[in-house]
Amino acid sequence: MRTIAQERAEYALDKVLELDNGLREDFKTFSEGIPSMILQNGFGQVLAFLLAKGKPKHIKMLEIIKGWLTDKRIGLAEGNNLEEFIKNINEMSQREYLSAQEETLKLLEWVKRYANSFLGESDESK
Repeated sequence: MRTIAQERAEYALDKVLELDNGLREDFKTFSEGIPSMILQNGFGQVLAFLLAKGKPKHIKMLEIIKGWLTDKRIGLAEGNNLEEFIKNINEMSQREYLSAQEETLKLLEWVKRYANSFLGESDESK
């Protein structure tokens, strides 16, 4: 039986490796800053920021977070689209909201690690 940490790591790796070439270069640096943004500005605010920016890297990060939190194994959030997902996050109880934030931070640590390993300058030599 696999642990949730193993599943989280596998999901993050899959999402990083799925990035198209247009996102790969930018995503490495971008992914490093998102956990700090969440801790400094708040989870909901960062989700709203990502949606408002609307650039491909912002939307991809939001989709990665949504995909994990709405996964049946995790089940911390719901939403058929990004707007509905963010609305549902903002309507959660404080306990649920903090659980979703904590799970997102754990996921983003893996996203950041894999982005550092597989994207950027070292990626060009592959």
